[in-house]
Amino acid sequence: MTTFSSRSAPAETTAKPENTPADSDPFVPALPNHATGTYNMVESGFPAMMSLSDSRLGQMIFSLRKTILEDRRLLFVDGRVMMASINWIRDHVHEMKGFMHWEHDLTGFYQFFLDHQSPEGWYFELIKQLDDPHWRFVTPKFARRFPMDHAAAVRLEIEADIEYLMVEGAVRIYRVTGDDAWICSILPKLEKGIDYLTHDPDRWDEEHGLVKRPFTIDTWDFTFGRSGDNRRIEPDTPMSVMHGDNSGVYQAMRQLAWLRGRFGDPEKAEAWNRRADMIRENMFRYLWNGRFFIHQLHLNHAGADHLESSRLSLSNAYDINRGVTTPEQSCAILHEYRRRLQTTSAFAEWFSVDPPYRDFSGHAAGTYVNGGIASYAGGELAAAAFRNGMEAYGWDILQRMEKLIRRDGGLYFLYDPRTGANLGGGPSGWGAAAVLSAIDEGLAGIEDLDVQYRILGFSPRWVVTDYRELRYFTGCELSKILIDLYFIRKENSLWFRLCAPSEEIRCHVLLPAGKKCAGVTADGRPAEYRENRMGDSAYADFTLRTEPQGRDARSWKINRVWQITCHLADA
Repeated sequence: MTTFSSRSAPAETTAKPENTPADSDPFVPALPNHATGTYNMVESGFPAMMSLSDSRLGQMIFSLRKTILEDRRLLFVDGRVMMASINWIRDHVHEMKGFMHWEHDLTGFYQFFLDHQSPEGWYFELIKQLDDPHWRFVTPKFARRFPMDHAAAVRLEIEADIEYLMVEGAVRIYRVTGDDAWICSILPKLEKGIDYLTHDPDRWDEEHGLVKRPFTIDTWDFTFGRSGDNRRIEPDTPMSVMHGDNSGVYQAMRQLAWLRGRFGDPEKAEAWNRRADMIRENMFRYLWNGRFFIHQLHLNHAGADHLESSRLSLSNAYDINRGVTTPEQSCAILHEYRRRLQTTSAFAEWFSVDPPYRDFSGHAAGTYVNGGIASYAGGELAAAAFRNGMEAYGWDILQRMEKLIRRDGGLYFLYDPRTGANLGGGPSGWGAAAVLSAIDEGLAGIEDLDVQYRILGFSPRWVVTDYRELRYFTGCELSKILIDLYFIRKENSLWFRLCAPSEEIRCHVLLPAGKKCAGVTADGRPAEYRENRMGDSAYADFTLRTEPQGRDARSWKINRVWQITCHLADA
């Protein structure tokens, strides 16, 4: 349960704490006698972390950026040149959690699918060369060929995630660009896509009030008992309700409500919020078992076995981060993952599904997404742990990820659950982006709560690590926005030098275990704060505001520099 206490910094805390940069001489830690970075500073970029302690986390972040960049390619279709990461819009949107920080073409590939939206409201999801058979896997209306480009656009009929991912991608692009005109122009298309998902008889189960799909493994694209070249929905296709599709639709509806409210249409905003509430209510009515969301609710068939109510699938981590669960429900899911870590024979608990099926359309237990260990699930779990009072668990996941990256020279998409070997099967950048986002928004706690960081969520959780000093950079190259943090941990204080272009900073600062907040100062002046407990974790919550900062459109946005100190006492 979250509790609050409200108070001001005591009078004695207005004095400058020892050895902080607010003193006349800047604080400079003693130089180490060991290397703390790479020769040519490859770890420097967006995001990046540097510390005089060691370079492990900084090099991990660099490796994640590099893995995402390896998925970057150009597509040449229909007279367009488009950056895709990779050539499936699903992977592209998931990887956007990473490349949004440095990519200069955020809209090209995405706009292609918007412009080719069907009259019913569905979107194509991938572009493949013509000699690839995917366009033959579906009925003709779900494929469009571009013979002169030797390419085809395809929608695999069995997929139920594309329309909500298009909303997620649009909102992420909008946060980076701040382009009001663009987001308003595409808003009707986004709404039409969600209306399609929640009304078309192939997509919507009226009895349960939830989105349905053919019986697949979580969000994947092959159906139980069907050959891999049949991605169609037919009269005898086994249909099920999968929780991850519905948490995605829930998030999309909340995002559409946010956009409608932002642009002066409160009635439509309220309508979207009501629909989101209905989705959430039905998810818990039919899919929640008290500890997590069951894998699939079967509609017209008996399934593959009798384990669906106890089968944990990867979208449970996404469900938390999409806002469906309360803190208590989020912790129940996270505790279930930790419990299974103690009993599984797998090397990690980032399951695609657990337990796996004995066989799922030719995929044996422990292979591909039928039990493989998924880096993207691990990244989402870490992010969820950071946000729900289980910060030590989030950091533990990142440390185990770092060891894998150091061992293999990079992060893989899927791992063999027993040996930890690379299983392949998908884009490693998807997992890398999830982990990078967990570091950026979870551990570093830098979150855009508006657009272009005008309202900044600042939730640093560095005290859960061994780092006592570091510098962290993040932002967006496209919109020329820099967030620059310098952190120092001392015995009785946490010191932050924060440079940000934000008009409002909502601070939510994790305190060290066994400590309480004895006061907050911002630029040497006492600040009102509240002490917030989430489980066993204590946070100091306070808000900073400043006048909007101007800029030349061609230059980096002017930053306001804040010097923030959280004073500590024994709890």
